Amino acid sequence: MQGRGELQLAILIEMMRREGYELMVGKPEILTRKVGGVLQEPLEVLTLDCPENFVGVVMDKMGQRKGKLAKMVNHGSGRVRMEFKIPSRGLIGLRGEMLTDTRGTAVMNSLFHSYIEWQGEIPTRPTGSLVADRAGRVTAYAIFNLQERGEIFVTPGTEVYEGMIVGENARDADINVNIVKEKKLTNMRASTSDEAIRLVPPRILNLEQAIEFVREDEFVEVTPQSIRLRKRVLPAQKR
Repeated sequence: MQGRGELQLAILIEMMRREGYELMVGKPEILTRKVGGVLQEPLEVLTLDCPENFVGVVMDKMGQRKGKLAKMVNHGSGRVRMEFKIPSRGLIGLRGEMLTDTRGTAVMNSLFHSYIEWQGEIPTRPTGSLVADRAGRVTAYAIFNLQERGEIFVTPGTEVYEGMIVGENARDADINVNIVKEKKLTNMRASTSDEAIRLVPPRILNLEQAIEFVREDEFVEVTPQSIRLRKRVLPAQKR
């Protein structure tokens, strides 16, 4: 399956989903070519418009993704327009991160420029995954105990299975978690038993966000009823 970016791929997959197909999608990969034995990858021109106070964080993010600043214009209106040359690989997952870093104020678009020599490794997302270690139904009690570890993607009552990704870990390692754990019932009344459990609202990923989120060892599972994230190898012992 080929497309001009995550959005076009997401539109194509969404059309297939609505027609009743079930499929699994891996992390998008760019199309390389070899010229004279030298591996080349596509380079894009990225135009990015953001408020002045976010220039530092934008430059830092682009530097991590091998982006080079070609032009910068400050019109004195409080916003800055920057033009970068960046490998197409560096654009995968960039939109979501940039909107977070600039609090939704950045405007960006890109255009294919040329092919350049392979630019080496580009770091992927710095966080790990929270992975369900058993099948069952998600409980509010389990989410309450896990939400301090990171961001949860599922709501109470959701059916999960072993190897399914149920959240994003704040650290870079994956953690196997029991998200179907139920509170032990006793006949002893605790002083805190009547307190309501306060849950942070989950981050429900749409198809494009899910495609941006997955790593090389993960899949987006797409069915007409749901969009789920999972590990390529489901059993925890085999991972």
